[in-house]
Amino acid sequence: MAEDIKAKLEQYRTAPFDARFPNQNQTRNCWSNYLDYHRCQKALDAKGVDTTPCEWYRRVYKSLCPISWVEKWDGQREDGTFPGKI
Repeated sequence: MAEDIKAKLEQYRTAPFDARFPNQNQTRNCWSNYLDYHRCQKALDAKGVDTTPCEWYRRVYKSLCPISWVEKWDGQREDGTFPGKI
């Protein structure tokens, strides 16, 4: 399975179509992938497992989200004021 994920990451260019977000506005898609990345990191770190599978979410949110949003959310997470549940 890890090989499949690594192969997909190597071929990754931009965020693929996600049927959960069919409209042109990709704000929710950005938000969901940001949360999923940090949830994945937290869960796999707690188990002491390699976090490589989480890279997919990071690449998707990096390609969808404006940098200013990511910087704001990262700051909020550091300050403990982030509104999402990670």
